[in-house]
Amino acid sequence: MIAAKEAIQNAQDAANNEEKSSAGDKYETGRAMGHLQKDMHARQLTEYIKELSSLLAVNTAVIYDHATAGAYIETGVVSFFIAAGLGKQMIDGKQIFFLSPNAPLAALLQHKKQGDVFVFNKNSIVIAEVF
Repeated sequence: MIAAKEAIQNAQDAANNEEKSSAGDKYETGRAMGHLQKDMHARQLTEYIKELSSLLAVNTAVIYDHATAGAYIETGVVSFFIAAGLGKQMIDGKQIFFLSPNAPLAALLQHKKQGDVFVFNKNSIVIAEVF
């Protein structure tokens, strides 16, 4: 988040420091580009903050019997942890997809239990365990 805040400030500084030149529109284009970068970094920061608050809201002290925020879902093919959208990670040689509770795949898994079947990458997958 610190990097995103610094990027926002740098983009704002660049836009503010853009000087008028004899090229005319170059000044306005430089300022506009600086503001676009600032806006992009601000959106990224907002998403980081939203993901962090979702992650902090997850109760990992509970052992779940169904897929929900904080649950770990294991199949014979792939595993999922519903907490924050961190993507695919390798942990101890095992591929785990970290999903945001708001992700479409998390919604598909929502309330599924051990033995339930769902479709992932056009394959029917049986849930081996949920905890």
